Amino acid sequence: MPTLPSPRSALAHPLLRNPSFRLLFAGRSLSLVGDAVIPAALALAVLRATGSTSALALVLGCAMVPRLLLLPLGGVVGDRFDARKVALTTDLVRCASQLFVGAQLLSGEPELWHIALAEVAAGAASAFAMPTLPPLITGTVPKEQRQAANAALGVVRSGTAVGGPALAGLLILTVGPGWAFVLDGASFAVSAGLLALMRTPRVRVEHRSLRADLVEGWHEVRSRDWYWTSLIAHAAWNGAAAVLATLGPALAVHGLGGEKTWLLILQAGAVGLLLGSLLAGRARPRRPVLVANLGLATYALPLALLAASAPAPAVIAAYGVALAGLGFLNPVWETTVQATIPSGVLARVTSYDWLLSMAAMPLGYVLAPLAADAWGPAAPLWAAAALTAVACAGTAAVPGVRRVGRGVYEGAPEPRSEAALP
Repeated sequence: MPTLPSPRSALAHPLLRNPSFRLLFAGRSLSLVGDAVIPAALALAVLRATGSTSALALVLGCAMVPRLLLLPLGGVVGDRFDARKVALTTDLVRCASQLFVGAQLLSGEPELWHIALAEVAAGAASAFAMPTLPPLITGTVPKEQRQAANAALGVVRSGTAVGGPALAGLLILTVGPGWAFVLDGASFAVSAGLLALMRTPRVRVEHRSLRADLVEGWHEVRSRDWYWTSLIAHAAWNGAAAVLATLGPALAVHGLGGEKTWLLILQAGAVGLLLGSLLAGRARPRRPVLVANLGLATYALPLALLAASAPAPAVIAAYGVALAGLGFLNPVWETTVQATIPSGVLARVTSYDWLLSMAAMPLGYVLAPLAADAWGPAAPLWAAAALTAVACAGTAAVPGVRRVGRGVYEGAPEPRSEAALP
């Protein structure tokens, strides 16, 4: 673990006094910028090549399915081996896959199955990459600086959400979608080079069977009531977000003023996400998980307003507030998890977090149109609003959610696990 800094340096931002974190921050920032242009570029590239939405769904599924299936294994690998080397390797794999797709598109005769296979490789690599970030942060940043570090990364994520689509549009309209993939591949190459320059402490972990490692990671999840109940709330939020993403565009276009209204809703959300991340860099709530989950419950507002056919300005403002809650939650949640979960199981615990959150979104994508066809679009929106409000605000009734927070910022000893599930 890194040595504790002097009291004066403890107050400094890790970007100012921590060379290892600067390398990590620069690498992750480049990767986020590259990734921000891919969704639009991939959709347009596949549609240009095939003219088929089914082909697009196939390619998206080729990236999503291996990511979901391999996330628990990725958590085990992140705990068993050097997280820096795992992240570096996955960056190189994703670099190769994205450059391959870029070359296919630039050739003028892309093969759908080539692109699909490349996305399988990229999705599998991301399953191993995603759980490595928390161990990299805990291995390079002292506890009292971690919220600032997580907030800095959150600001970059939010900033790319604001600027990514614009950059994608610029690339697509000027040089074509192939160069967007070349940019993404190059960002992963530079990120791998920066990770190679980092120095992180070695963590000795007892190697056991794969099953034992998976069971141990799950035990760490279920032994903390604040953690697993929050994961349920976060999964509900992601499912509700999928409902809004599925039904919101049509409602905005046909009932709230057209495509410009939907774009304004998305832009307000991106700005709110950025402001929430900035706030998280300064706030030190005594009950961080409780405050963050209550902020997440505000996502019920835009869902309910859309269901009630409220005026466009109200929906736009509500979506901005709701995404500010998400921007605040992410750094606060990550800091709390990094402070309370033992380092030897941190990647596995994180992988279960990602797995539950990501698995909830396809459910929302599938169920929302079915429910809208059966009962009208208002019904799934009201249901999603109620589920989000109850699941997120309901965590306030959990003792661990109200109690966790002592020592999260100051470098105090980790709190003991909450009582296990019966």
